This record gives sequence, C-alpha cells and structure tokens, in this order.
Amino acid sequence: MSVFSSYGWLLVLSSAFAPSVSAAVPPRPAISPDSVVHAAAGPHYQRGWLHRLFWGFHYRDEWATPVPAPVFSLRTAVPGGLKPVKEGGSFQTKNLRLVAQNGQQFVLRSVDKDATVALPEGLRDGGIGRLMKDQTSVIHPYGAYIVPPLAAAAGVYHTNPRLVYLADDPDLGEFRKSFANALYLFEERPEGDQRTVSSFGNSAQVVSSRVVFGRLLLNARHQVDARQYLRSRLFDMWLGDWSRREDQWRWASFPAADSATVYRAIPRDRDHAFFKFDDGVLTRLISFIKTNYQTFTREIHLHDVEGLNRAARPMDKSLLVYLTEEDFRQVADSLRLRLTDGIISNALGIWPKEIYALSGEEFRNKLTSRREQLPRVADEFYRQLARDVEIPGTDQAEHFIVEAAGPWKVRVKVLSAGTGGAMKPVGDRLFDARQTASIKLFGLGGNDVFEVVGNPDRRIRIGIYDGQGQDVIRQPATATDRSRTKTRVTVYDSGDGNSIEIDKNHFEVESYQPKANEYDGVGWLLRHRLY
Repeated sequence: MSVFSSYGWLLVLSSAFAPSVSAAVPPRPAISPDSVVHAAAGPHYQRGWLHRLFWGFHYRDEWATPVPAPVFSLRTAVPGGLKPVKEGGSFQTKNLRLVAQNGQQFVLRSVDKDATVALPEGLRDGGIGRLMKDQTSVIHPYGAYIVPPLAAAAGVYHTNPRLVYLADDPDLGEFRKSFANALYLFEERPEGDQRTVSSFGNSAQVVSSRVVFGRLLLNARHQVDARQYLRSRLFDMWLGDWSRREDQWRWASFPAADSATVYRAIPRDRDHAFFKFDDGVLTRLISFIKTNYQTFTREIHLHDVEGLNRAARPMDKSLLVYLTEEDFRQVADSLRLRLTDGIISNALGIWPKEIYALSGEEFRNKLTSRREQLPRVADEFYRQLARDVEIPGTDQAEHFIVEAAGPWKVRVKVLSAGTGGAMKPVGDRLFDARQTASIKLFGLGGNDVFEVVGNPDRRIRIGIYDGQGQDVIRQPATATDRSRTKTRVTVYDSGDGNSIEIDKNHFEVESYQPKANEYDGVGWLLRHRLY
C-alpha cells in the first residue's frame, strides 16, 4: 500500500513549498575481499534545515548513514542456489521472487521505496513526484530488521528478513538491470508448504487472504484463530504499524476436529511500522487530515486508535466478532508481560552500531512506554469494535438466534451446518447496550434461519439481512405477546422467497436491494477488497 494513497493535498502544498531538488546518484560501494560492503539505503533523503523544518526531520539521518551488509549471492544463499522468477511488489517496494531447488520460495524486498508509481505518469517527475519520493524518509529503513525477535517473544508469526547487498550478479539474468547494486531484505516468502519454518507455525499450507476469505465464505468449518489474530493486531499497534489491510497478511492453515481448518495470521511487510510523520510544520498539519498516518511516539493516544486501525477495520470487525472484552484484556496483559525490557534491548542490538547510535535509545524509550499502554489501548480497541457489530454467516445454512437477556442485554448465538448436516455452534456473545448501539446479522448464502426469542432491549438496534438463499425469519409462538412494546429489530428482505413468520406489530420489515459491498457472497469479498 502506498504511503500516499491520495495526493490532492500534495498538489496544493508542493506548488507552494516543495523545493526543486534533484536526487544525487550515490557512488557504488566498493566490495571488500570479505564480501561485505558499506552502503547507505538512501543518501538522497538528506535535506537542509529549512526543508526538514517544513517537510519533516523523519529518519533522514538513518537513510543517509552507510551500514555494513554482506554481498548476496544467488548461487550460495541457500543450498543449491536460487533462481529469480518474477518481479513484483506493492506501490512502493520492489520485490524479486526467488525459488530454491526444493521449491521453497524467497523474496528480495528493496530497502528503498518509490511511492511515485502510484501517481499518473505525467506527475512522477515533477514537484509532486519529488515530494512523494522525499517522504519515503518517514519510514525507518531498518525497522523491519528488529521485528522478528520482538514478534517471537510476543507469540506472533513473522518473516525473518536479513539485510543484504545485491551486487551486479550475472545470475540475475533479465532482472539484472532493475535490481543490481542496492540494499535488500532477504526473507522467506510466506506461501505454500512451510513445514520447515517455525515462525510460520510449521504449517503445511500457507495461503493468501483472498484464499482464506473465500474459504470463510464457503462454510463454518473454516475458522480463523481469533485470539491469535488479536495478538497480532495489538502487536501491530505497539509497533505503530497502521497499514495492515488484507493483502499485508498470509495465513498458516492447520487441520482441526471434524474435518475443520483453522487459520493463524502471518503479518508481513512491516514498511509502515515506526512511522515518523508529524515532525515537520506541514506534515504535522497534514497528519490532522490524514489521521491514519500515525506517528510512532511514546504514547498511543486513545483518540488515535481509530486512525491507527482504519486500514484493517473490515478484517477486525469480521474476525474478532465473537471475542469478549475479557479476551482483549487477557491478550493485552500477556503481550505486556512477554515484551520485557531485555527482549526489547536484545532486538535493538541487532541493528548495525551506526543505526543503533541514531535510533537505539529513542526506540527503547518508545517501545517500553507503549508496552505499558497496551491494556488501555486494547480496551479502547474493543469499545470501538463493540459499538456497531456485524455478524456474518457463510454460503451454508446458518441458524441465528437473537435472544432477550434482560435489561441492556442481548445474546446472539450462531449455529452452522456441520458434517452430516447437524447444526454446530459457531459463536455465542452477550452484548450490552452501554457498549453496543447496533448489531447486524448477515446470512450470506444458504437457506438460513433467523430466530428472535423474547423482546430484545430497544437500546440496541438489530438488523437482519437475508442475503442469498430462501431464509426463514421467525419468532417462537410463546413469545408473541401483543401487549409488548415494539422492538427495534428490522428485517431487510431482498424479496427472493423468504418466509417471514413474525408479528409485524413488533418488527419493522423493509424491502432492500443489497449494495455491491453488502453481505452476499460477492459482497463479502468486495467488502474485504479481495474480489
């Protein structure tokens, strides 16, 4: 994902404030006999004091500082060597996919970035393009380097990047011109059979978000380990990593009982961890508008939690829907205890001494301070997700039960057709109107049953969306007391042959045409930007 997914504000500000700076091409570092070079990731990000004052001090010194890096050889990097097969990457990072003789895949990810590829071609070489390129300095060039030991201590899956220098290697073949003579992070590509990689859970099948969300749509026998995903998300917040949309994840799959499959999250691409944006006059102003551009500071402000998690909000709402407030507190407390001062110090010690001298103490202070805030951040994260809840079904038959549970309380249970057609529990959660304003139930596909038991508290709005299939919406006869007040339950009927067996004096029934990103089969994937 690009640092700047929209650039209207750049167009205005660059015309007035962006200097015309041409990036100098640094000389290629000499390769010593021991195959180690000293190279800077981005000396072109150095700027004068006035430019820094307006456009941010960022990590410019870290980018401009030469560090030692071993020269990478395709022939000797792994037993049998590596073959380059495909160029790729996001809007910023340039990637080269590599395959070993045993079929295992690796990737070289460029340390330097180029966000200008997100611009129309005519704008890339002008003031806007120069400014976007300059703002790559908001990213710490070696931030991803310290994440693996922190993630391991936290109980979070992770890739294992190591810093290398790729020289003009003839084995690059057709990729030689594009990739030679630069610093890269070399790491395993989290896909396919990863039984030899413990940091991916030794999973026999690692798959993409597109595959996982398609399977979650298929039936309830495919489930994500919600507590493990929550652990990963709180870890993201600790790192200040705000760019966690669906494509930033891979999923390790594991067999479970009754032919089920459980998926555990593998975060990847830590480019936006430790983001430093608001330390310039103009970038600070922009940060008030682009509230997802969260700067890595000593304190995680509670009013910034929404912006910090905006990119991952569709996933969070779907995958964490059955976790309770206590689940959030337990996971946060666990992380706080695991991420000790010693763990943080050891991770920072991995940096080259040149980088540690610039960033080490700053990061130590920020990481220890943010660690202590994790429980209250988790409470705020829970409150934001609990405010408006969406509970999806699958393309198989589900039974949704909405049950009055006393003043302020509503209980929702979901059962789904398992092996042999028997209905098995999927989720069960008690909602409190002091935290939750609305609950929406989405049948997706299949012939679903929505059952309302009792008179749910009116302080919670409840919407029933039938989706595809011929569904039944009913209220047991024993609960149809006409003396009761009208509920705040609304049935949204798409008109495809549903059976609505309720007292319309107590319920609202509205005809509706699902929007493209609402919950039917296609809408589920579109909602998650995966269709």
